[in-house]
Amino acid sequence: MNNPVGWFEIYVQDMARAKAFYEAVFDTTLSQLDNPELEMWAFPMDMATSGASGALVRMPGFPSGANSVLVYFKCADCAVEADKAIKAGGTVQKPKMSIGPYGHIALVVDTEGNMIGLHSMQ
Repeated sequence: MNNPVGWFEIYVQDMARAKAFYEAVFDTTLSQLDNPELEMWAFPMDMATSGASGALVRMPGFPSGANSVLVYFKCADCAVEADKAIKAGGTVQKPKMSIGPYGHIALVVDTEGNMIGLHSMQ
C-alpha cells in the first residue's frame, strides 16, 4: 500500500486571515486553485516526492473548527513552528512532546479554530 493520504483540505471562514497564518507558520506561499464554486489556496506540492499536499478551502455551508480529522505537517523542529503559530495569531493546544522513537509532536489551533499537528524527529 502507498501512503494512504493523497490530499487534505482545511476549511476556513476568513481566507485572508487563514492564508496569512499558514504562510507565516510554514514560511511558504500558497497558490490559488481555479474553482468557480469555492475558494481554494494550495500548499506547495512536488508530485515526485512522497507525502500529501492539500489546500485551504472556503465554501459556503462548510464551517471551520471542531474538525474530527487531524492533519500533521512535517517540520525540522515542531517547537519552532508552534512558536510561529502563536506569533501568527494561533494558539498552542499541546506544546512539543516526545512520542518516543517516532519523534516529537505539537498541536496548534489556527486562526479559524482548526487544530493541526506538527511532527518532527528532532
